[in-house]
Amino acid sequence: MTNNSNSDAIINEIKKVIHGKDDVIKSVLATILAGGHVLLEDIPGVGKTTLAVAFSKALSLTYRRVQFTPDVLPSDLVGFQLYDRKSGEFRFQEGSIYTNLFLADEINRTSPKTQSALLEVMEERHVTVEGELREVPNPFFVIATQNPFGSSGTQRLPESQLDRFMTCLTMGYPEHEDAIDVLKGNSQTDLLDVNAVADSATLLKMQEDVSTLHVDESIYDYIVTITEETRNDPRFALGLSPRGSIAILKMARANAYLNGRDYVIPEDIHDIFLAVSNHRVKLTTQSIAAGEDLEGALLSALRNVPQPKVN
Repeated sequence: MTNNSNSDAIINEIKKVIHGKDDVIKSVLATILAGGHVLLEDIPGVGKTTLAVAFSKALSLTYRRVQFTPDVLPSDLVGFQLYDRKSGEFRFQEGSIYTNLFLADEINRTSPKTQSALLEVMEERHVTVEGELREVPNPFFVIATQNPFGSSGTQRLPESQLDRFMTCLTMGYPEHEDAIDVLKGNSQTDLLDVNAVADSATLLKMQEDVSTLHVDESIYDYIVTITEETRNDPRFALGLSPRGSIAILKMARANAYLNGRDYVIPEDIHDIFLAVSNHRVKLTTQSIAAGEDLEGALLSALRNVPQPKVN
C-alpha cells in the first residue's frame, strides 16, 4: 500500500478554493504525479486559473502565467538574445517558460507558431534558442486553458499539440450549493489560505514512487488492446496513438497511487480513460452526422475489450 498523506494534504488545500470539483482536482494531481501536462477546456469564469494557482501554492512551486493573444511571440516563451550596449555583448533574456508550473491561459487564442514553441519543452523539458540548449526547472509541467472552439478569436490546436497533453479535463459549472459557497467567499482571498504542504523534492519523490508501481503483464496487454480497438473501430477517423497508450499507463499508475495501491488494476484504466483519450481521437464525419457522441463511442470501445483478471 502507498502512503497517501502527501496527496491527501495537497487535495485538501486545493479544495479550499475549488468547490465541488473533487474529481477534477484528483485528475490534475494524478496528471502531475504521472509527469504530464493538463489541458483545461471550458468556458471562461469557472475557476481554471484559480485551480492552477492553487496547485502552485500547495506544491510550493515557481509559477508563471501567460495570457495568450495573437501578438504573443515564441520568444516571449523561450527567451531571446539581447544586445547589452554597456558590455558590448549579447546576454540571454529568459522567457516565461523557465518555471515549475507554466499556465498557458487561453492557448487557442494565439498563433500556431507560438503554440508550436511549446512542443519541444513539453516533450523534452528543454528548449533550443539560437542553437543553444536550455533546460527548464525540474519538476516542470504545463496547465493550459482553452475556450471551446467556436468562441470568438479561437482556433483549433493541431493534433501534435493536443497529443502533448496527458489529459484534457472540463470543470463545468458548479452545483447549486457550491455556487452559493463561491458567492459567500472571495476566491482571491481564499487563495491566501492555501498553504504549502509539499515542495519540489516531495513532488519528485512522489513521481518516482508512481513510476515504479507494479503493472501486471495482462494490464500491458489490456492497454494495447484498448488502443487498437479505437484504431479499428469504424466510428473513429483517428484512434489512440502510441503516446496515448503510454499516457494511459502512466495515469493508471498515478490513479492507483492516489487510491492507496502499489499495483494497477483495470478500474484504474477505466477511471482515467476519457481524460486521456477524449482529445486524442476523432470521429468520422459519418459518425458525427449520425449523431454519434465522442464520449459514448470511447466508452463503447472500452467495453468491447474483455477485462483481464489481475492476481
